[in-house]
Amino acid sequence: MAENVKEQEAIPVSKVQRAAKFISTGAKVGGNYVKHYAKKMVNPALDKESLHQSNAKDIYDSLSQLKGSALKVAQMMSMDKNLLPRAYQDKFTMAQYSAPPLSYPLVVKTFQQHLGKTPDQLFDTFTRSAVNAASIGQVHQATKGDKLLAVKIQYPGVADSVGSDLKLVRPFALRLLNMNEKELDHYMAEVEERLLEETDYVLEVERSREISKACEHIPNLNFPTYYDELSADRIITMDWIQGKHIKEWLETNPSQEAKNQIGQALWDFYHHQVHNLMQVHADPHPGNFIVQENDVLGIIDFGCVKVIPEEFYHGYFSLIKKDLLIKEEELNQIFYDLEFISDKDTEQEKVYFKGVFKEMISLLGKPFHVEKFDFADDGFFEQIFMLGDKISNDKMFKKSRQARGSRHGLYINRTYFGLYNLLNQLQAEVVTTKPDWLK
Repeated sequence: MAENVKEQEAIPVSKVQRAAKFISTGAKVGGNYVKHYAKKMVNPALDKESLHQSNAKDIYDSLSQLKGSALKVAQMMSMDKNLLPRAYQDKFTMAQYSAPPLSYPLVVKTFQQHLGKTPDQLFDTFTRSAVNAASIGQVHQATKGDKLLAVKIQYPGVADSVGSDLKLVRPFALRLLNMNEKELDHYMAEVEERLLEETDYVLEVERSREISKACEHIPNLNFPTYYDELSADRIITMDWIQGKHIKEWLETNPSQEAKNQIGQALWDFYHHQVHNLMQVHADPHPGNFIVQENDVLGIIDFGCVKVIPEEFYHGYFSLIKKDLLIKEEELNQIFYDLEFISDKDTEQEKVYFKGVFKEMISLLGKPFHVEKFDFADDGFFEQIFMLGDKISNDKMFKKSRQARGSRHGLYINRTYFGLYNLLNQLQAEVVTTKPDWLK
């Protein structure tokens, strides 16, 4: 944790305090626009880059203090790289790693409320400062006997403010994401459901155990043990996973073989969850993975898990097949079931949206179409970004009277884009296993 990050003594918890923070940020953003247009009158060639940078800084600083869902949405936006101007991506990416931590007295108060004891009464040692602070909680290192532990503490008020925070984020999201209202409603309903689950630490421990056990046969993966007697609604205690975050590990200049081994472990982990467990760790940002000795991958956070409904799974993955040998009427049915088209559409809209989504899914399916895929291929990612740009600036999408795509697709797309992104950072070549029916 960087030494110069100032600890926070309090978090605005009431709806009024939180709304006031959003309003003052909105006023700053409005002021940035006024300044930008005043400068533009003097210099008509001025682009929006400095405006984006000022806005990104003001919005991120405000969300960092509010913590919780608002910061989580910023983190998600930074992963959906084709949704945001670059200045926001760069700033919001910080939400994946750093936010101002809570001061120790607030941590002690949380322990007394939920476990009836202070950290000092429960552990032999406990770091007074957080070693890692993110959007929904922060992590402290502790010891008990011969065990080195990670203790995750949820920020006060986060669980209660999910719904109201997302309403407050709407104006920023509409402006930044270039979406229409209907799409945003569709997007936010699914986000709210996942975020509420993410604040339920009892559910998180249950899922962590279940998925860890189901994946323990996969080579080169490691999962922490969780400790019920030291966990509660807002506190999780688990083994401390020693190692380096992917970014730090890559700076040590590992061999191609090592990068492929970590990449393969990642692919195998996601393959097993999606196709065999029908539920998936849907938050594949780099902060959730630790590379350990002997190039083993530690998985440290199961807060965000998406359960995949059977009918969605079959429709979605049948579109990924390399040779889409589906009869036209069956294909139409899949497009209806996945909500890419509906009866409200004109014939022209149906043809258009079917074309776009076919292109999108076949692009996403490219790694599935070969035995081995080299994720170091930046051209593949360039195609994804170009398609994303095309869609976000497309008039047909902007004037669409409805949201496009099943809400279940939001986290599945995010999971695959996140996974591909990680594999691209690793520059890994992996054997892209797939279920028999997809071959």
